[in-house]
Amino acid sequence: MSSPASPESLTAEAALAAFGERLRGAVPEIEWPIHARYIADIERLKRQRNAVILAHNYQTPEIYLGVADYVGDSLGLAQEAARTDAEVIVQCGVHFMAETSKILCPDKTVLIPDLEAGCSLAASITAADVALLRERWPDAPVVTYVNTTAEVKAASDICCTSANAVAVVESLGAKRVIFLPDEYLGRWVASQTSVELVLWKGHCEVHERFGADDIRALRAADPAVRVLAHPECPPEVLAEADFVGSTAAMIRDVGVSGARKVAMITECSMSDNVAAAHPGVDFVRPCNLCPHMKRISLPKIRRSLVELRHEVHVAPEVAARARRAVERMLAVARPAARA
Repeated sequence: MSSPASPESLTAEAALAAFGERLRGAVPEIEWPIHARYIADIERLKRQRNAVILAHNYQTPEIYLGVADYVGDSLGLAQEAARTDAEVIVQCGVHFMAETSKILCPDKTVLIPDLEAGCSLAASITAADVALLRERWPDAPVVTYVNTTAEVKAASDICCTSANAVAVVESLGAKRVIFLPDEYLGRWVASQTSVELVLWKGHCEVHERFGADDIRALRAADPAVRVLAHPECPPEVLAEADFVGSTAAMIRDVGVSGARKVAMITECSMSDNVAAAHPGVDFVRPCNLCPHMKRISLPKIRRSLVELRHEVHVAPEVAARARRAVERMLAVARPAARA
C-alpha cells in the first residue's frame, strides 16, 4: 500500500485530502480530522526510520486503511516480514505476531505499539505442555498454530496458520499429528483430512463466543445472506456457514462469490475493512471485538516510531528453533480457498 503524498511534506490537511477517500465508508467523516495528524506524523516517521507497518486484518480501519504498508492474515504478515527491506518493523497486531517477525528477522528492530496486546489462544499452552504431549505420542510430529509464543513454536516441528493448516498437516506424511492449540481449528482440519489429530483445548476468546443460533437468526432475518466463518469458531457454527476459511480466504470469497449481503463471523474490524473495498456489498455485522487487537491505536503507533518502543526480543536459542518451524511453514504453499 503506497502513500499518495510525500511523507516529508504531509500536513494534517494534506493527510485529509490524501487519505480521506480511502477511509470513506469505513470511518465516520467526523473522525477524519482526528486521525489526519497522526497519519501525517506516522508517514513522516516511517520515512525517517526506514520503517514498515504490518497490520493484521483485525486492526481498526484508520490503521488498516490509513497507515499500513501491508495488511493480511498471520501467514501473509509472516511472509512480508521475511522479505521486507525495512530496518524497522512495526507490528500492528498481537504479541505473537511481533515475535514471529523477530524470529524471521533477527537483525531488524521489531516494535509492537502496546506490550499488553496478547492472545488468549497463545496463553492457553506452554512449551512444557508440548513436551508432555510428545512423551505421550512420541511418534507424532507437532504442528503448532502461529497463534503461540516463540517458546511453543520452538518446541514444535512445524507451524501453520488457518490458511494452510490442512496443507501443512498433510505435508508431513504422518498418520497421526499433534495439532496445537486451537481445538476448533483442529476439528475443522480433521474434517478435511484423513490424518488423525491429537488436539488441545485452546480457544480464541473472540470466535468461541459465536453460536449456531447467531447464524440461524441471520438467515431468519434474510435468507439471502452469505455467511462466512473463521475455522476458529465452534463446529456447530461452521456447519451453518456457507464458507469456512482464513481471514484472507474470506476476503477473497467476498470478491468472487457475487453475494450482495455478507456476514463475516469473525472479529468486528475485519468487516469494516473489507466493506471499504466492496461498497456494493451489504455487510451484516454480528461480530465480536478482540480486546487485544484494539489496544493498538494511531497515537501508540506514532509513539512507537518516535521512541522505538516497545522492542520485541526473542532469545537466540529459542529463535533458532522457532525459525525452523516457521520457515518449514512458509515452504508450504498457501492452498486455494476451501468452501
